[in-house]
Amino acid sequence: MRLVSYNVQYCTGKDGRADIDRIVAEIENADVIAVQEIDRYWPRSAMTDQVHEITRRLPDHHWVYGPGVDLNASIRDSAGRLENRRRQFGNLLLSRDPILASKNQLLPKMSFHSQLSIQRTMLDGVVACPGGSIRIASVHLAHAAAQERLAQVMRLRELQTEAGRDGGVLSGHHENWRETEDPPPWPRNSILLGDFNMTPDESAYVALAGPKDPKHGQITETDGYIDAWIFSGGDKNAGYTKFEASGNRRIDYAFVSPNLAAGIKAVWVDAEAQGSDHQPLWIEIDL
Repeated sequence: MRLVSYNVQYCTGKDGRADIDRIVAEIENADVIAVQEIDRYWPRSAMTDQVHEITRRLPDHHWVYGPGVDLNASIRDSAGRLENRRRQFGNLLLSRDPILASKNQLLPKMSFHSQLSIQRTMLDGVVACPGGSIRIASVHLAHAAAQERLAQVMRLRELQTEAGRDGGVLSGHHENWRETEDPPPWPRNSILLGDFNMTPDESAYVALAGPKDPKHGQITETDGYIDAWIFSGGDKNAGYTKFEASGNRRIDYAFVSPNLAAGIKAVWVDAEAQGSDHQPLWIEIDL
């Protein structure tokens, strides 16, 4: 299977132009697509419902959307009738295979005196992959403060440790819930795709992927995650997904549960993509 993670910056490319068709063309060949920074009804993106516009262009993909920011954008028409609209900003997850269940997990947030701080989320979906159900998430961590990112990563670790203990989105049986057939699973095997806004030398990265030991290499706990780029042999000083005048950075990742790592076939960055201020990160993996 081919998976891609892409922070699309509300579909605004390096030329400053918003172009949904360009974004879709850059990711449409993936089996699973995790995108971040998707707008609904913002002036900066021409008041477009980007969830609707992207998903209608990918009719063979199942999808779920998880906003972090959710504000009022309702209007009244000329007759005074209310059109309820939500101004949202969040993550989108699409899959050719069914997404059996999902949770939009709100991550810890700090309030700063002047720096922008927004609610970040982990949109966690159970995908019915050919080899069995896997949780695949579209993740976006905070941009401003390492301390905030560390708190968010610790929450990601908690969610992985607790996976399935609460019975997922639905457990047990009741006569009024027969339409659901068997309750969907909430498996422990997991893949995190997204913009983590951290570099590999940051404490939040170590908290997620584990420390590096001079003798034993990367030490990853059983309920931690493996960095697919490094596991596949990627250069620790390459794999950049954000090109900036101040220096290139690797801040977009594919993290996989240790039990899934053996299935990794290839990981690469599409350095030619122009649709955003980030580059798409691709992973080919047997699932």
